Amino acid sequence: MRIILSVLFLGLFTNSVWCLPQYTLQDLLDIAKRENPILDVLKAKEDAAKSSVITAESYFNPEIELGTGPSRFRVPNSSANQRRNYGVTLSQPLEFPNVRGAKKAIAESRVNYAASVTEATLINLSLQIKKAFYDVLQNEDILKIAEGDRDALKNIREKVALRVEVGEAPRYELIKADTELVAAQRDADAAKLRIYESKVYLRGLVSKSFTDTFELRGVLPPSDINLNADSLKKEITKSPKLKQIRASADIAENKFRLEEKLINPGLTLNAGVDQDPDITSYRFGVSIPIPIWNQRQGQIGEAAAVYRELQAQYTDQELALRRDIESAFQRYLIAQQQVKTFESGLLAQAESVLKVAESAYRYGERGILEYLDAQRTFRLVRKDYLASKYDYIVAILEIEQLLGMDILENKI
Repeated sequence: MRIILSVLFLGLFTNSVWCLPQYTLQDLLDIAKRENPILDVLKAKEDAAKSSVITAESYFNPEIELGTGPSRFRVPNSSANQRRNYGVTLSQPLEFPNVRGAKKAIAESRVNYAASVTEATLINLSLQIKKAFYDVLQNEDILKIAEGDRDALKNIREKVALRVEVGEAPRYELIKADTELVAAQRDADAAKLRIYESKVYLRGLVSKSFTDTFELRGVLPPSDINLNADSLKKEITKSPKLKQIRASADIAENKFRLEEKLINPGLTLNAGVDQDPDITSYRFGVSIPIPIWNQRQGQIGEAAAVYRELQAQYTDQELALRRDIESAFQRYLIAQQQVKTFESGLLAQAESVLKVAESAYRYGERGILEYLDAQRTFRLVRKDYLASKYDYIVAILEIEQLLGMDILENKI
């Protein structure tokens, strides 16, 4: 009975492992675009900005004024009773076309600004998801290395223990083997913890309804992605930060134009009828504000200052962006060179040294200490290689964020 229950439990456990949902990087990005709450907030702001265009295009409602009161005939008539008079006035405010155009331009600029904020936020969110995704893949590779070394060290430790027991090896060799085994187990546990933490962070970025347990499908990008500094600098105008400042400057410029036009914003058409007891009169007229005392100098000056400030911010941000791109590009070059150094020979050399040390140890030509040192060196070289590979990826992702580009999209 126990055997049957054990088999059933093992089968259920195996099925649960194999049934874990698996996601690619693109899957995570698509889910985040649909379900991340911050994007819902930005979508609402975009909808509000679009509604402001409708507001800017709307006409003022007409106004109607009614009045009545007692009155008498102009010609005395003792037989006539006192009557009431009444008056009706209809007014329709109208804006000049240039004022309506300026208001609509402001509203449309706000739509562009809201779209630029959404774009910048989505790029930043995608960058964080990509970093977490590749961090998980890197630590999974580190875990494989640590577990492989741990299993190999277990076998070595058993052999060393046997040799120590029969007196063929000194006691310190067993202590050294135990120390290396503990280090390998510590690396494996640390990698598991980093994988767990990265997945928790990744789940928080993607969606609140994301499953607690999941697997990722993907590989680290290749190390032969070639970028050119001059070509990257030509793409500066596509930067999300510059787009956002440019959209703000457009709003300020249109606000400045509107303040100038509001000196004389429009007119009001009037039509009315007055009924006295013995006479009816009709009135038609136009009322226009006369800018004598207030010509909106304060509002115009304030709007002009805001516009100049945003123009200066754009120039300053453009200079800062050039510096940031140059710094990110140098980090990319350094990281790529380190990765190529590992791939062009250092990894193979460390592996070759390990194989030589292993063969020499098996044939009794060298001691266990030299073999363990070679194995530890090989483990460290592989870990350093993965760390350099991650730094290389992060440098490219930073360039993606600065310029709003998808450099890695077609490289995987």
